[in-house]
Formats: sequence, structure tokens, C-alpha cells
Amino acid sequence: MTDQTAPDQPLTRETVEPVVARARFDASGLLPAIIQDADSRDVLMMGWMDEEALRRTLTEGRVTFWSRSRQEYWRKGDTSGHAQFVRAAALDCDDDALLVTVEQIGAACHTGAHSCFDVDPLSPATASSTDAGPGGADSDSAAEADRG
Repeated sequence: MTDQTAPDQPLTRETVEPVVARARFDASGLLPAIIQDADSRDVLMMGWMDEEALRRTLTEGRVTFWSRSRQEYWRKGDTSGHAQFVRAAALDCDDDALLVTVEQIGAACHTGAHSCFDVDPLSPATASSTDAGPGGADSDSAAEADRG
């Protein structure tokens, strides 16, 4: 178990550093941040955060990203009015991705769509758990691992 701030104590500039230090940023110094609607649980978008964007998001209550194309910080909603107010946040099990649950005001996508994932839906092949056999979906990989 990692050393974490108690969930009932909001992070501040003074207490956020252990979280920033624990986060595993990629070679470009960025962390993928998945944004999820607090009410519907819809995945709204994915953006990138560097250490400072992570600090701002966790301590200011508004989602801040690092724009790779503009090479600057942008706080969601400052120009569009489509703000994201932080309701919860969690690093994943490897500390290399962030989930931010938000109250979304207006559209999340710059195209005007509710979610960035509403813009280009795909039609992938699908399967069910019954297709995997008696051992479940991971039975093949477990068997291969046992074979060495």
C-alpha cells in the first residue's frame, strides 16, 4: 500500500507533492488523464497532464491539461465555457494514468459533442465471456505462461 493523503482531506499545494512524485509520467513528461462524468459515468475525453497540470487539477478543483500542440496549459472551459469541475481523482494501479471524475458544464469535446468518443464510433468485432471457454477470458494466456 502506498502512502496517501486521507480521502477526506482535499489536496493542497503543500500536500500534493507525494502524489505528483508517485505518478509515472512518460518519456515526454506527460500522464494520460481520462475524464469521466460524475453523474452518467460516461468517459468524456482524454488529455495530457505534466506535473504542473496534475498539481493544478488536484489542488484547484478545475481540470488543467498540457497542450502538446500549443505547448501551454489550458484549463478546460476558460474560453468555451464548457468547464470541468473536479469531483474525484485516482491514479491507476501502475500510477501511470489518471482518472478524473468531473461535473461537466456543456460539451466536453471541442467539436461540440457531449464526449470526444461520440465523434467517431467504430464497429469492432465483439465476443462474450462464453466464447472464452470454461477458464474464462484469461485461460489461454495463463496456459501459455505455464508452458514457459
